[in-house]
Amino acid sequence: MTRRKVLMIWSVAACLAAGALVRAADDTLRIIPIVSKDDVVVSFDGTEAYTDDVRAAIASGLQTTFTYEVELRMYVPTWVDRTIASSVVSVSDKYDNLTRRHTLSRTIDGRVEQASVTEDEAVVMRWLTSFNRLPLIPTSKLDQTRDYYVRVRARVRPRGTSLVGWTSGISGQAKFTFVP
Repeated sequence: MTRRKVLMIWSVAACLAAGALVRAADDTLRIIPIVSKDDVVVSFDGTEAYTDDVRAAIASGLQTTFTYEVELRMYVPTWVDRTIASSVVSVSDKYDNLTRRHTLSRTIDGRVEQASVTEDEAVVMRWLTSFNRLPLIPTSKLDQTRDYYVRVRARVRPRGTSLVGWTSGISGQAKFTFVP
């Protein structure tokens, strides 16, 4: 085979692998944007991301942190989509092997919003992988003639605990049209 054919075969294989990876990432993060009377809020769930690797890292006592970057973006034809609002949600779990308790904390844009202590692993899984009604922006700042979408990117630390196989993060998006 010539060098050109080998390069083309590797390029096609890389594209197929990337497509499979994107498809796997879309299956693990559900995003629900809600446009209420006053605000745009978003709920998201990625319970499939609570894998055996994540469970093992938590059980070892390592502090495990899920970080979600949430962006409200406006679709702009023939140009780069504009970011209207963004927020960063970090959820941490520190497991104490002696007391068998999980110390959970949730920060939104650097401010601690909630903290909790529990012994129930189901509560830990829900706490780390789900978020309900995160306020993003008042609806008064939206243009009713535009299409919008919410993009959520998720990462987990420590790095060895991957969300989807060999990647370090996943992302998903949900589109909506603002109708007042």
